[in-house]
Amino acid sequence: MNTKKLIIAVIVVFILLEATGYLIHGVFLSSIYMQEEISKVFRPVSDMQHIMWRMWLADLVWSFFFVFIFIKGYQNKGWMEGVRYGVYIGLFMNLMASTAQNVFYPIPASLALNWFIFGFIQTIILGVVTSFIYKPAEQKAA
Repeated sequence: MNTKKLIIAVIVVFILLEATGYLIHGVFLSSIYMQEEISKVFRPVSDMQHIMWRMWLADLVWSFFFVFIFIKGYQNKGWMEGVRYGVYIGLFMNLMASTAQNVFYPIPASLALNWFIFGFIQTIILGVVTSFIYKPAEQKAA
């Protein structure tokens, strides 16, 4: 295992996870979250500001395991390996999470579907980025 590439990949995945999370939730879905019946389900923003560090910590741990699991199954097959990994993780994580959220909380199925679609795309992007970062250095001709 290349520890330097692991650390770099974890940091990059974490930054991209936060950036894409902001785009998904802070931009693309923000108008949905502001709807009265949906906004009642969530904490007020003023409450979340004091505990967001927990989300960032969880996202950092998630980023580590996302990269670590990729490395453990790494086959050096290029960026398509990252796509495949992103699809597997996206289906495994986002299908379960969005379905469970829709079952347990009074949110519309359309919001759960949006979470699934955006999360699925997000994990594919993160998988591709991880595959580019972790690829071995090209060997120099003798």
